[in-house]
This record gives sequence, C-alpha cells and structure tokens, in this order.
Amino acid sequence: MPDSDSSINAFLLTRQWRDTAKGIVLDFWFTSDSGPIHVFIENQQAIFFIRQEDSQAVAKALSAFSETTIKPLRLKDFEHKPVAGVYFNSQQTSYQARELLQQLEIRHYEADIRPVERYLTERFLTGPVVIKPRSNPTSNSKKKNSGQLILNPQIKPLNQSIQNGQQYKPKLKIMSLDIETAYDSLELYSISLLCEQWNITLMKGEVEELKNTTANIEYYRSERELMLRFIELVIEQDPDVLIGWNVINFDFQFLQKKADNLKISLAIGRAESLPVWRKAQTEQSHYFLLIPGRVVLDGIDTLKSATWNFKSFSLESVGNELLGRGKLIKPNIKPVIEAKQKNYDPLCNAKEIKRLFYENKLALAAYNLEDCQLVWDIFEHADLIAFAVERARLTGLEMDRTGGSVAAFDNQYLPRLHRKGFVAPNINDRQETLSAPGGYVMNSKPGLYDSVLVLDYKSLYPSIIRTFRVDPYARVKAEELDEIDCVPGFNGISFSRDDYILPDIIKSLWQARDKAKEDDNKALSQAIKIIMNSFYGVLGTSGCRVHDSRLTSSITLRGHELMKETAVMIEAEGYEVIYGDTDSVFVSLGGVKEKEFADTVGRQLVAKINHHWQKVLSEQYHIESFLEMEYETHYIRFFMPTVRGSDKGSKKRYAGMICDPPAPDCNNKNTSRIIFKGLETVRTDWTALAREVQQEIYYRIFHDIAYEDYLKNIIVRLKQGEFDDKLVYRKRLRQKLSDYIKNKPPHAQAAIKAENYSQNQSQNQSQNTLQNQAQNLAQKNAPTKRYEFGGWIEYVITTTGPEPIEYNKQPLDYDHYVEKQIAPVVDALLMVVGTSLEKIIQSQYELF
Repeated sequence: MPDSDSSINAFLLTRQWRDTAKGIVLDFWFTSDSGPIHVFIENQQAIFFIRQEDSQAVAKALSAFSETTIKPLRLKDFEHKPVAGVYFNSQQTSYQARELLQQLEIRHYEADIRPVERYLTERFLTGPVVIKPRSNPTSNSKKKNSGQLILNPQIKPLNQSIQNGQQYKPKLKIMSLDIETAYDSLELYSISLLCEQWNITLMKGEVEELKNTTANIEYYRSERELMLRFIELVIEQDPDVLIGWNVINFDFQFLQKKADNLKISLAIGRAESLPVWRKAQTEQSHYFLLIPGRVVLDGIDTLKSATWNFKSFSLESVGNELLGRGKLIKPNIKPVIEAKQKNYDPLCNAKEIKRLFYENKLALAAYNLEDCQLVWDIFEHADLIAFAVERARLTGLEMDRTGGSVAAFDNQYLPRLHRKGFVAPNINDRQETLSAPGGYVMNSKPGLYDSVLVLDYKSLYPSIIRTFRVDPYARVKAEELDEIDCVPGFNGISFSRDDYILPDIIKSLWQARDKAKEDDNKALSQAIKIIMNSFYGVLGTSGCRVHDSRLTSSITLRGHELMKETAVMIEAEGYEVIYGDTDSVFVSLGGVKEKEFADTVGRQLVAKINHHWQKVLSEQYHIESFLEMEYETHYIRFFMPTVRGSDKGSKKRYAGMICDPPAPDCNNKNTSRIIFKGLETVRTDWTALAREVQQEIYYRIFHDIAYEDYLKNIIVRLKQGEFDDKLVYRKRLRQKLSDYIKNKPPHAQAAIKAENYSQNQSQNQSQNTLQNQAQNLAQKNAPTKRYEFGGWIEYVITTTGPEPIEYNKQPLDYDHYVEKQIAPVVDALLMVVGTSLEKIIQSQYELF
C-alpha cells in the first residue's frame, strides 16, 4: 500500500463506463502535473429506488434477472414513503428492469442516472480531485499516451485544498485544429495544428513543392499518408484539450469519414483509443464527440455557454468583433449590394480555397494556420479555457458539455438530498395544474426625462431563494413541521426555516463569487453567475425532476411583492417611480440634477430599502434578509417611449445617457454614452442604416443639438443610392421553407427565391456537388444552414418585392425604407419634442 505522499492532485478530463462480466467498470482520464492518469474503478453496481411497500412485487417481477438485490434503506420519497434500493451488476439489466416496472406501473426513482455520474456526484467529485492509489501505478508500454494506469484508487474532492493561496488549477496542453477541404467533393487538402510554441500544416501535394519555403509545412502525396501523419502528431504532442471552430460537426466529422473511407483507425485518444460518437436527438445533423483522455471544445458552443452573443458566430465575424481581424481569404466577387463584400461568403471563399490549393499552396497553408491562430486567440481573449475549467469544477459537468443546467443542478442537489434522507421524484411525476407568473413589470410612464436613477436588486431570484428558503427539500420537510417553524410561500406551500439545501448551495456560490471578484477571477465569477441565475429556470422547467410550479411561483410572486413595496417606499420619499422591471426600479428626480446630488439620493434610497427588509423580515418571519438593493446607474437624460401607435408606455424598451467615464461634462461623445434597451438599434432584424440613424438622432436630442438638416440629408442620400449597402435585412427562418404556405413574410419570400435561383443556376451540376456546397461550407463557417429551418437569410426590398441580396438585380424601393425603417426609429422620440419625420422632410418630397 503506498503511503500518503503518493497522493496525486489531478483534474478530470473524460469519463466513460461499460458493462463487464465482473460488473460495471468506470473509466476516467485525468491530467496532472506529472502527466495523464488513467483510472479504472471496477465492480460497480447500478441502482435505482422503489418504495419498500412494493418490494415483494418488484422481486417477483425481476425474478428472471440474475444478480439483482433489493435492500431497504433509510430514505424516503417526496410523499414520505420509505424506499429500498434495487442493485444490478449490469447497467443494461438496470435499463431492462426499469422498462418492465414502467409497464407494470410500479413506482421507481432515479433510474435514469448513469453509474459514472452516480459515482462522481455521491462523492462530490467534480474537476479537481486527490487520487490515492491502493497499489503502485503501472503503465501500458505497448500503447502511446497511456499515462499512469491506476486501478480502484481512493478519489476525494480537491475543492477545499488550497495550494499557495489558490485552488488547484490544471496545467492543460491545448491544441488548435483546422482543416481545409474541397467544397465540391470529399477531398482533404490540408490540416493545420497549433500548440503554444509549435505549429505545423500537413498539405496534400508533391514533396518537391517543399523547396524554397521556410514555412512549417509537410507535403504528402496521398490522403492516407496525410491522415496517418495527423494521427501520429496528435499522439506525439499529446494535448489535453483540442479546440476549433465547429470542430466537432465539421472538422472531426470529416476526418472520421475520411478515416473510415481509407480504412484507417482514427486512434487519436489517449492509449490509442478511438473517438466515440453520439447523435443528437433534436438535430439530425448534430453530433456529440468524446475522445478518451482529451477534451474537445468547440469555439461556438463554448462562447454560447459563457453567454457571449454575436450577430453571427462565423469565425470571420467573431474574429473581427473580438480581435479586430478575420480570415486571410476574403470574397473576391462583387455582388449587387456592396455590403456583401463585408460579410463572409462561404461558397465564394471555398472556391478561392480550391484555387489556392492548385495554384498557391503556401498561401493556403498560411490561411489554414491563421484559422488555428484565430481560434486560439479568441479562446485566449474570452478566457474560454478557464471558464470551461471553472464551470466543470463548480457543476461536475464535463468540460465540453453544452447547456446542461438541469444536469448541473442534479449534480449539486441529489447527493445533498440523499444525505437529508430523501430520494428525488422522476421527471414529470408531478402533474401541474398551474403555471408560475413571470417577473413583475410595472406600467411605464413614457416621456423624456432628466436625471433618472436605476436601483437594482442584486441577483434577485437567488436572493429570494436564499432568504425565503425556497427549496424542494425544505417544502417537503415543512409538511412535517409546525407552522411556526416554516416560512410561507405561495399557492399553499411553505418551507422549513432551519432545514434546507438550495439556499446553502447559493450561499457557498455567492461567497465564492465575491472572492472571485476580489481576486479579479473573471472566468470564475462569470461561471458562478451563470450557475446561480440558472436555478430559477431549472426549477421552472418540466425537464427537472424536482420541478414544481409552486416553487417558482414562490419566487416570482415574492418578487412582485418586493417590487411593489419598493416603489411605495421610494415614492414616500418624494420621488417618482417611472418604470420597474423584474429586479430594477427607475426613479425620476424631477429635473436636471448634478451627479453628486443624484449619487447621494441613490445611496440614501438603497440604504433605506435594505434596512427596511432587514427589519421587516426579522420581525415577521424570523429570517435574515439577503436582499441587497444597489445603486446602479444615473441617467442624465432618459427616454421611455410609448407602444407604437398608442399613448401607453412601453415595457422593456428605453434609452438613457450616462457619463462614461463619469465626468462633470457629458456634452460630447468622449464623455457620454447612450444605452439602448429593446429599441431597434440593438435588434439585428433592423437595417444598419435604421440603427445608425436612431443612434444619431437620440444623441442629438439628448445633447440639444439640431437634427432637422441631418434627417433631410439622410433621406436625400438614401434616395440617391448612397446607403444601399446599409439597407440589407437579416432574419432567421423559424420554420422550413415548405411550411410557409398561406403566410409568407418577406424573409421567407426572399429565401424561397434564393433557393429557386440557386437550383436554376446549378442545373448542370451534380446533386452531390450542391449538397457539399450548401452543407460543408455553411457548417464550417456559419453554424446554421442558409435556407433551412434555423438558418439566416439576407435580403432587400425592391420595387418588385423582397429579393435575396446575392441574386438581386432589381432597383431598391427607397420609399419602403423611409416609411418602414427610418420613420419608426426616430418618430417615437421626435413626437415628444413636437415633430415627426414626415413634418421635417415634407418639403423634400417634391425633389423626387
């Protein structure tokens, strides 16, 4: 037996399980400071739970299943019935037993949890762990990258272990990968690989082409040789993490098909293991990939998980927005609408790639490698590796798991629930008879204001959960308690005041986030924020096993109560509340106020409100208030519009000007900034010109600058064709083109025309070529297909109707753009100052 010094700090990379003749084997890969570690946990069992009263019926029903054990446990279900555990030596047998009990309508619980998740969560194992071998580690010398092989070690969480004042963080080796292929066939041109201080491009071509170049390029005469060298290099470099852009559903999927066609084993996992593919249930063309011992992070999915949002998630677009640079190859065709030159065109780009492969392989290699570098730099800029690490550490999810809010909740909640003596219900066990209301949104008071304060409850819903003990277990526990020991909820439920789970989880996350902010650990802070804010949504989804609309109602209705009382307190101080939304109130100070005065009022109101809740909740419910209102913003000018075509105030739509950075003088663009919420300028379905004009008009009116001549000039130039590149609509297709039958909105009409134009142009091409053009390229460079459900269409309005920009030859309908784009974005504010676009440009109409 090794001594205590043999313990190894490590970080979990991948997890698998499999049935064997000796029980279930769990298969883990870790990374550590001393290299990769391969762990097998043998002789595991699958388990689910039944009511003890059903034990005899279950034993009879499962009598044909070998090696099945039923054991009474000191656990109860949510109806306070004692339960028993049903144990199996095979997960497959467990699945068969589950199906049989479903047919017999015998209750059973937690039968959907895989053994690998059960093992990890019940031990509170997430990313960082301490591995203590029970025997000396071995190595499989016959296989490369096999690392240390450890059988049945003791594994404990490392979350509380501090080293040099910091929690353990893995030193991950990253590899960025990108491939280039023919757009009209399955031909592989090149593969580029990039690590921190190493890069290479593998190119199909003659060795003689290597002459007279200093670039790090290797040429191979056949795809087989190229693929074998790729596999060799991945094994040789041995990365912990592979990154790329749409890397799973394009690059790796292509490489897997190529390997299959060439009858090559794509053994790029550690210990020369093979990739494991799983098809998504919701999207036919979407796959999940597991490479044993290596995490695969897709740039698009990881950005979305970290709540980044872009107009387009193409590599070109994200690179330009985050880094100020895009891909090396640009479209070299000139469409009718010049704006198309500024957007990445997959088909045009692919033709250029093919030309370079035959005419200038060095340029293609540079382009291929730059895509790797772009992905690397985006990951670094957005700190995505650190985010994935922290998210895995906090939730127990795989580093490459996308979404997974419900699974993250289960990982944290279920082991704590079991220790409280309960098992969880199954999904959809509870038949709902009511739905929870949304957040409280006050009726707004439209108008143009000077000096508006925004006061905001910090993380309102998590605060309510923590303060009022909103918790599935606390609700069940309250059924056993006297009323005096409970905190009332809504819709007939209450919660144990002193015995709960979720409020404690939020408390620990809250404290961790405060520490992360103090340490300027932005990745950790963001990961915690996403997790905390997900709890309300998880409790409100039918896909959560503890879903109960009475829980979510007890959160939102409590929020309504708090917001209404907050408005009453503020107006009692002599200030007007002009709007409120979920967790924020907007307070008018009644005219122009200096920043110092506004800040003083904001701090005073916050202090009064926070003190009020501390006092009231202590006296009324005997609980501590964790509600914390903050003074967030002072808007120097603020505009709340009406609902279009009505005098009623709008909701979730406004604009306000702040000093940024705070300064005494906010009368120029260097010291002021206008924040738009819900208005056209922040919506991608409005044209670029409409958004620019709205921003300029709001700036001028907020600063008391003349605007009439500006608008007249805009209309003149618009009708002269100067802004044609800014008149493009971009909208998503919300259903299949074939489903647009009776109602065909403009974007659907344009997409249908584009599809027809494309087919007519391609009559002489093979069907396979068409499919490769539409699918390979769109998947590689824009994650949605162009003319299908979920895809995007760019179009213009012409004198003959909507037309896709890549095929349009018709003149634009400029009157449409004046009436439907410019007027709506400016009239709401112009009417407040006593005018409209029509009045301003009336004298200009005779010119046209």
